[in-house]
Amino acid sequence: MIHNHEVAGSIPAPATRGERQSRLGAAVSFYFIGNTQSEWTYRQSHDNSIEGRTTVRVIIKIQEMQATKTSIFQRPAWVTVFALTAAMSWGWAFPLIKIGFTAFGIAPDMTGSKMLFAGIRFAVAGLIVLAVASCSGHTLKTECGRARQRTVAEAGKQDRTGMLCFGTWCYILAFALMNTTLHYFFFYIGMSHSEGSRAAILNSLSTFLVVLLACACFTSDRLTPRKMLGCAIGFGGVMALNLGGAESGSFTWLGDGMIVLNAICGACANLMARGLSRRVDVFVGTGYGLTIGGLLLVIPGLALGGTLPTVNVVGIACLVSLIAISALGFALYNKLLSMNPVGKVAIYNSLIPIVGAVTSCLCLGETFHAKYALAGGLAALGIYIINRGSN
Repeated sequence: MIHNHEVAGSIPAPATRGERQSRLGAAVSFYFIGNTQSEWTYRQSHDNSIEGRTTVRVIIKIQEMQATKTSIFQRPAWVTVFALTAAMSWGWAFPLIKIGFTAFGIAPDMTGSKMLFAGIRFAVAGLIVLAVASCSGHTLKTECGRARQRTVAEAGKQDRTGMLCFGTWCYILAFALMNTTLHYFFFYIGMSHSEGSRAAILNSLSTFLVVLLACACFTSDRLTPRKMLGCAIGFGGVMALNLGGAESGSFTWLGDGMIVLNAICGACANLMARGLSRRVDVFVGTGYGLTIGGLLLVIPGLALGGTLPTVNVVGIACLVSLIAISALGFALYNKLLSMNPVGKVAIYNSLIPIVGAVTSCLCLGETFHAKYALAGGLAALGIYIINRGSN
């Protein structure tokens, strides 16, 4: 608070200890709420006072403390560790899904059973993420719930709170549909009509779409010539999958077409994860998205007569592994997306097609065609170029 007699060119009256403490507290409060103009005015008006100099020292100290408290999810070394962990986990999902289909006796034309299989995986994974988040101290309330608590005594704001609640849950529902329901509906259909190694490489299309869309949607991601070159090389790698004769695989709508749609949904969901973090804790939002999206796969799957015809140890082991991959991978990846430029995190998905292709050939006995090496190499090179540009 600045008194009327404290103007430029005048000598400020001696301040009491209580006034000095009040002014110091006001300046620090201005700093925390981000009112830099008010803070600057305060510091100019009290430049020669003891409390003014103290305020400057306190603010500098606060800045130093904040600089040393960078989240572990923003430290470059840990970003690399977490992103690679998620990417390598998802790479193993390709052969596990194929093995799970065989173990449970799910044939290519059993759409309902595929949806049930996928829905169980993601619904259980979401519940695990929510349970872990709750036990670790994260609130399960969305922004609308917190807003309602703040305005419970303010009758005039009830309508606004209700609209906020509705909008928040609509966003979570849209995220669940894009990130889980549609994303993995297309993925599971495509996987049953395509080789795992081919689908893994084709799925790398999502990485390049994320880079391009992030540059269009976020100011923190800029489209540079290096990124354009990397995307062009990466798209060339995807196109290389269609080289050669029919014996080495060619484009099919139920196989490759579904994987392309899955990649588009995945890219859009990556962008939506940034908005999710503004409405709810990222881990909680991930749990809600997986649970709701999984249920939206289970319900129509059951309606279509979906079952797990043969239940055995191998199938259960694959399902448990896929649940762990989803819970760990999505929790880490969405947290990284909420705290870093999208393109900087997405480029680590370069390992997904490589790990997916290699593990599919090793675990499923698929033939590794020469064009797979060409396509995977071009995809990896494109993402390396983009990564180098990000750094």
